[in-house]
Amino acid sequence: MAKSKKDKDRRAVIEQMRREQQSRERRRTYIVVAVCVVVAAAIIGAAAIPLIQQNQKAAGALADIGVSKSAAGCRDVVKKQATGNQDHKPQGTPITYDDAPPAFGPHWPTPAEFSRKFYTTDDRPDVETLVHNLEHGYTILWYDDTLSKDKVSDVKAIASKFEDSRKLTDKFIAAPWTSEDGKKFPDDTHVALTHWSAGGDPSDPTKQQGVWQYCAAPSGEAVAQFMKDWPYTDSPEPQGA
Repeated sequence: MAKSKKDKDRRAVIEQMRREQQSRERRRTYIVVAVCVVVAAAIIGAAAIPLIQQNQKAAGALADIGVSKSAAGCRDVVKKQATGNQDHKPQGTPITYDDAPPAFGPHWPTPAEFSRKFYTTDDRPDVETLVHNLEHGYTILWYDDTLSKDKVSDVKAIASKFEDSRKLTDKFIAAPWTSEDGKKFPDDTHVALTHWSAGGDPSDPTKQQGVWQYCAAPSGEAVAQFMKDWPYTDSPEPQGA
């Protein structure tokens, strides 16, 4: 009988130890799961924040995106006599432009598609292609490779205001300008707006002008004013897509 009691006590102790071990393992499991949930939430949140911020930037009116025109550090508009109308070079032929970025000049035969409004360095068409878009009345916002990610986000938000539009009034492209493309922008500027103007007389190519406005930061208000002052209709070939 004494031995049987000892066996029962031993089994009870072992069972108690087993239950305590299981309890500890459950607590560790709960802790690991909780930590994984917190980490996953943090990762998802970190990934979602830029998208949320981007959507918030694009939600308002064009003039409200980025900084105001007065705060954008925009220089006076510069104009220069333009050449290169209908001067189509064979696709792939390198063309050197004197200006950074160009607002006119010889170009390749096919312009970039109308539906794309924003490009990065990974997918931007060649400069020779984009100059053809200028001939068709586009405004191009060029941003240099020193522009901060937050400011590039503003550029993308500006471009989004022209997406999903089939109206010729929305001939707009935002594209990067890199050190490989040519000279730097003027000191303290990181954004350039360009347009190829017909100069008030579409029948006289000698009146054509390249138009530039350099700014320190992207401004939806500056873009809106520039496109109002230099509409797509004021270009050598406004009906081209």
